[in-house]
Formats: sequence, C-alpha cells, structure tokens
Amino acid sequence: MDQPVMELFLTSASTWESEEPVAQEAPSPSSLAEPVSSPGGFPFPVVGTLGEMDPQGVPLVYFQDAPGGNPVPARSVVPLDSGAIGREVVLLFEQGDPGRPLVMGVLRTPRPEPVRTEIDGEKLVLTAEREIVLRCGEASITLTRAGKVLIQGAFVQTKSSGLNRIKGAAVQIN
Repeated sequence: MDQPVMELFLTSASTWESEEPVAQEAPSPSSLAEPVSSPGGFPFPVVGTLGEMDPQGVPLVYFQDAPGGNPVPARSVVPLDSGAIGREVVLLFEQGDPGRPLVMGVLRTPRPEPVRTEIDGEKLVLTAEREIVLRCGEASITLTRAGKVLIQGAFVQTKSSGLNRIKGAAVQIN
C-alpha cells in the first residue's frame, strides 16, 4: 500500500546567529501555478510604441492606459536606436506599475525593402521598387517603375554646349 510522501527541503535559518538548517514543506506544484499578484495594474506584457529617445538616450514609450496619455520614460533590456522609433515594442512593468515600463523587445514586422545604393567614386546608382523622387522645395524629379521621368519646377532650363535633342513618339511643346 502506497503511503503519501511529504517532501521536505532545507533552508538556512532566518537569523544570522544560527547556521542550523530548518526543515520546511516544499511548495506543491499547484501552488507554483497560481498567478502572482502585483501591486499595479499591468501584470502581463503590453504592446506599445517607441515614441522617441530623449536627449540622454532614454526611450519614451506610448501604450494604452499610459499615465496621462503621455509617453513614459522606459528602461530597456535590448539595444534601441533611432531606427526603432515608431515600431511596436513589448513592455513589462516593474511591480505592475504603468509608470515604470521595461522594453523587452522590438516586434519584428515586415518592412519594405530599403533603397539600394551603389557608390564607387565614379557613379551613384539608386534602386527602388516603385519610384525614386529627388525633391528640393518646389522642384522635383520623379522616376517611376513604369519608365516615366517627371521633371517639375517653377522654372525648368536645359542647356547644352552641343546638340540638345528631344526624341519621342510624339513631342508636344506648349
């Protein structure tokens, strides 16, 4: 016949004067599964947004129910830089306190493929999937995937010391 077994573990006595081990009952597996209450209102991870970095490099995060609806200074367990600004972050809160967020990580999201550049000292090649726009004030040059080149400005001038040729299936002036 099986007898129930009480497991015991030894801990140091709670006083410095005694080094005698003290027997205590081991916690039951069911008690380990019980949720630990926290004094604050955020015991679970929250998804927020990295708003910016302050001048000292402290991340400021936005999240639902943030105190005052303002960004909250946070500490981070992962490296953060300006490239993460605007990205979603996973937050935990020290002792459940919404005023003490910890950035646990940055959520990975599919991002558009960045513009590729090649610079070899003699030429610059910019490559993009949809279009490239070069803009300064009211002037712009746009290159599209469909092969269009759009030049816009308050004043457009072409100048050549040699032949200035305009070719096309149709050429329209004014």
